[in-house]
Amino acid sequence: MAKGLANKHVAVAASRKTEEMIEIIERQGGTAAVRSLQGTVFPAEDALKPSIEEILSSKPDWYIFTTGIGVKSLMGAAEEMGQKEMLTEHLKQAEVAVRGYKTFNAMKELGVIPAVRDDDGTTRGLMRELSGEDLEQKNVMVQLHGVRSPVLYDFLKEKGAAHVQEVLPYQHVEPESQTVQLLCTELKNGTYQAVCFTTAIQVHSLFRFAEKYQCAEDIRAVFADHTTAVSVGKVTTEALHEEGIDNVVAPENERMGAMIVALSKHMEETT
Repeated sequence: MAKGLANKHVAVAASRKTEEMIEIIERQGGTAAVRSLQGTVFPAEDALKPSIEEILSSKPDWYIFTTGIGVKSLMGAAEEMGQKEMLTEHLKQAEVAVRGYKTFNAMKELGVIPAVRDDDGTTRGLMRELSGEDLEQKNVMVQLHGVRSPVLYDFLKEKGAAHVQEVLPYQHVEPESQTVQLLCTELKNGTYQAVCFTTAIQVHSLFRFAEKYQCAEDIRAVFADHTTAVSVGKVTTEALHEEGIDNVVAPENERMGAMIVALSKHMEETT
């Protein structure tokens, strides 16, 4: 019986567990190359203090949190400043919205019950739940992970938010430009039948580079006509959709191994 990835060459955009992923791809009959688009995410400790000072002085009407680790980092910095209790009180007196179960649990640990929670673990799901809320002339704080979210920012402004403060407890350093340039060239040359993405940051890194060098439409055309975009889960799939990639293969079980098995099955059915 032929394996689903026989004669298929796959790019792996991850930086972690790449050897495991390559092994699974090879077991499915394929070959792989690592083209890491992850870059580096590091704690933005110096930037957090002024962000917390702004929060405490402006007293947002709404707090929106998107990652559990971001909540813990923010509160940890507030504790070092001697302001954790005050910030927690602000949260309890305001409206809070969260994305993801880890973020929800981090709020529960603080004794804060969110008024709004996403319905599927994505930013789009969070926006759907916020769509019925009155944000007109509200002051909103948004905690993000390593990069801005223009989609969420624009949504809040369209809802009438007077001010949106974006807080990034972690900062993202872009991947090496040589790696991204090589991948873009290989994609345009038809080198890969699929690219596996394991985080939203990898997707956005690729397209930020492509936009900068005016080849984003070429890359979108490659994914539309020749190369399959593969996602590990909902948040990464959402990022691909935001970048204009409509056809995405993703597993029901959000695991790297399941992602590759889903790709193998897809290739068996379509090629």
